[in-house]
Amino acid sequence: MDQVVQGELLKAAEKYGKENIIVILGSPDTESADIFVETVRAGDPTYAGPLAGVALGLSVYHILEDEIKQEIPEDVYQEQVGLAELSLDRDQIVEAMKQAREKY
Repeated sequence: MDQVVQGELLKAAEKYGKENIIVILGSPDTESADIFVETVRAGDPTYAGPLAGVALGLSVYHILEDEIKQEIPEDVYQEQVGLAELSLDRDQIVEAMKQAREKY
């Protein structure tokens, strides 16, 4: 997650309140998903961005998780995410997200 995105998340959390922000990831693999969850919940682990040492504790999900998928009209989901869902290891990513939320 680059410094610009980190900065925008920090501004949004300050403006709207942490409890009103949900981060939805589209990470293609478990490793990047884990790092992004850590960044938005516990702070930037690389200590390079605006979230270094800043634990926002934001809610974070992956676009492939059922909790998010059910909130999107089926035709929109299929048009925007359907192909990615077929090519990614959905089960592995969903499990990694659940573990990361528990860990951080």
